[in-house]
Order: sequence, then C-alpha cells, then structure tokens
Amino acid sequence: MSGDEEKNGHLKKLEKAEENLQLFKTDLLDYEGLCAAITGCTGVFHVACPVPSQTTLPNPEARLTLPHPAKVNKVVLVSSVGAVMLNPSWPKDQAMDENCWTDKDYCKTIEMWYCMGKTVAESEALDFAKRNELNIVTVCPSIVIGPMLQSTLNASSLLLLNYLKDGKDSVQDDRNNPIVDVRDVAEALLLAYEKPEAEGRYICSSYMIRARALVEKLKTLFPNYNYPKNFSEAKEGPELSSKKLQNLGWKFRPLEESIVDAVQNFEQSGLLGKD
Repeated sequence: MSGDEEKNGHLKKLEKAEENLQLFKTDLLDYEGLCAAITGCTGVFHVACPVPSQTTLPNPEARLTLPHPAKVNKVVLVSSVGAVMLNPSWPKDQAMDENCWTDKDYCKTIEMWYCMGKTVAESEALDFAKRNELNIVTVCPSIVIGPMLQSTLNASSLLLLNYLKDGKDSVQDDRNNPIVDVRDVAEALLLAYEKPEAEGRYICSSYMIRARALVEKLKTLFPNYNYPKNFSEAKEGPELSSKKLQNLGWKFRPLEESIVDAVQNFEQSGLLGKD
C-alpha cells in the first residue's frame, strides 16, 4: 500500500466518495497549494494544524499560523480546548466559556507548545477575519473519542486505549478529562457551517469525568481488560461550558455509547489484540 493509500485510503471508502471526493496533495504551510485546493469552494473546513513535537524549536509560534484561505464564503476552523483551558487567571468557580483564552505567556512558562500553537492559530484566524471581512467560525473540541475511520491510532484515542492496556501496576493521574464523541464534533462542525447565525468560537465538549471514574465505567462495560488500580491525586480541573454550541442546536450522545463504540472499534482494528 502506498503512503497516500495508508493516509487516505479510508476516505475513499466513504459513501459516494468516488463521485464526490477529490483529493489534493499539498502542505498546510504552502499558501499557493492551499489556494489551488480550495479554488471554487464556497466553504472550507480547516481541521488540522501542524504543531511542534519538541520544545527546542526556535520559534514554534511561527509554524502554527493558519494559512489564510480567500474567496470563500465561510471557513470553519477546528481549534481545541487547549486554546481555552490554560488560563490561571480565570475565576475558579466559573465554568470556562468562549470568553476564556489560554494564556500564551503561561504556556511558554510550562512549555506547553501544543496549547500555545492552537491559541495562536485560532486568535490570528479570528483577527484576520475581522480585518478582511471573512466569515470564520472556530470550534474547540475537548478530548475526542469514538470509532475511528482511519487504521492508524490518533493521539486522543490513546486516552481510552491506555486505560485498557496499561495494566494493574501502572499509576494514573486522577485528573479531570473533558470528553466529546468524534461524531458529535462532526455535527458541531456542520452546525457551525450551515447555521447563518453561527459566529465567533464554540467550545465543543460533552462530559467532564475523572480518570478513576472513567476506568470504573470502562470496567463495567468491558470487564475483561487489565485496568490500572492505582491513581494519584490531582487538582480539580476547570469546568467547560458548551452552552453556546447547544444554543445553536447541538446535541451529544450518551458517554456510554461513545465508550462502547470506541472500544469495539479498537477490538475490530486489532489494537487490543482481539479479533
């Protein structure tokens, strides 16, 4: 299988892909290549952003700026709650909403370049929209779980997979995990695109659950895995509010459905060593 097939083969299996899907080879940092891909489009979904994997990059912010598509009616940009949650100045007793932005100086202090990159990309995109009268809406998902289309494992799915495979001797941080189903994220993106009243940014998160409670729920649904039993204490994390997105018409499925579908997908994909 070629490299392109490994990356994109699952897309070609989508319903009516043969008639409706066109794939373009380009680079997110190649402005001309992006323009060629979106020429003639009325809308663009920007669902990926390059991020540095090492903190030794001389200027990680410079590599994370959103390429600026033009001549489209609407752009929906997928950001992250990483652009929301790292704000030590936000009132502790107040749920974080779209007015809360991650503190970039704080990110530099703790070398959290992913969150820094998402914050820079989203804020620059919204600023660009204001300056150029371009309609950009941003959606900030939390940890995305659920069944995968692709055959390779993505980072957010590791949350559940690690709990299923880490074993009884591992020690897990009993932190709060903000979670959302991948299919509910897709619905949020469609709402942001299709609703004329959609504007600004939208937090997209369904549940906040502690690691220990999540493991207990996994054990109830799938009792035959070797789950961690030891958890270290963690500070209470901030709550997230998706009220603005819900007011747009967004609904999300039960957490149990997301967990069951995700784990069954892991099993079917061979990621858990089962047929």
